Amino acid sequence: MDKVRAYYQLTKPGVLYGNVLTAVAGFLLAAAGDIDWLVFGGMLFGMTAVVASACVLNNYLDQDIDAVMERTKKRPSVSGSVSGVGMLVFSAVLFLVGMTALVLWTNLLTVWVGVIGFVTYVWLYGALSKRRSIHGTLVGSISGAMPILGGYVAASGRLDAAAIIVFLIIFFWQFPEFYSIAIYRRKEYAAAKIPVMPVVKGVRSTTVQIFIYTILYVLSTLSLTLFGYTGWMYFVAMALFGIHWIAVGYEGLHAKNSDKWARRMFKLSMINILVLCVALSIGPLLP
Repeated sequence: MDKVRAYYQLTKPGVLYGNVLTAVAGFLLAAAGDIDWLVFGGMLFGMTAVVASACVLNNYLDQDIDAVMERTKKRPSVSGSVSGVGMLVFSAVLFLVGMTALVLWTNLLTVWVGVIGFVTYVWLYGALSKRRSIHGTLVGSISGAMPILGGYVAASGRLDAAAIIVFLIIFFWQFPEFYSIAIYRRKEYAAAKIPVMPVVKGVRSTTVQIFIYTILYVLSTLSLTLFGYTGWMYFVAMALFGIHWIAVGYEGLHAKNSDKWARRMFKLSMINILVLCVALSIGPLLP
């Protein structure tokens, strides 16, 4: 059981389930109550396996970094409870199984979204930009927005305005979410020599970025109603939660304890993404 638990932890369950949740929300938004359960099941299983594969491979690549950071030094990839070969084989199996499901039960667009998301997260983000550039968060946010896009195109079979909007929603959301973590864990990132925004540009500059991206996130959520994809109930719910998040983001510009404020922003990012996914899932069915 310990070995099974170790392999499970390599999939980064928190990251995995968050990505799968957005994929489900994207699918249900596009389906608008008319659900093809075979396609839904294929998308859910395939996307879960592909994201898990990317997380396992990212763990393999990040062993040196994870050994330095407090929150990651107990990962199975660092402790040695799973070998490097074991991680690579596990990742490969997950990827092949996941892509097979997407090929058999979804459509070509979904397959391409899965491939692009995998390559962007593992290679462009994990192996390259994360270690070398302050813009690593931007690259990582592209990959993080792929699951909701994959879920949407699996149900719709097309790239339309809503597909672009839901991609942008998750893309924008990730900046305040990750930058908040980076603020209160900036010493760990500095020790690991990861050039995140607070380490390179300072907390003040990062706080401004968080405020800007929080506004962009809220505006993008509301635009779904303006384009006719959701009703007024969705609009009101997202406006209320969004305005509150923006207000707290503004407080950060004058916060005396930036770490305490950043932890609060991170918690609000989790609440907002949960509310968003529920709202997207039922929004097309409500007034």
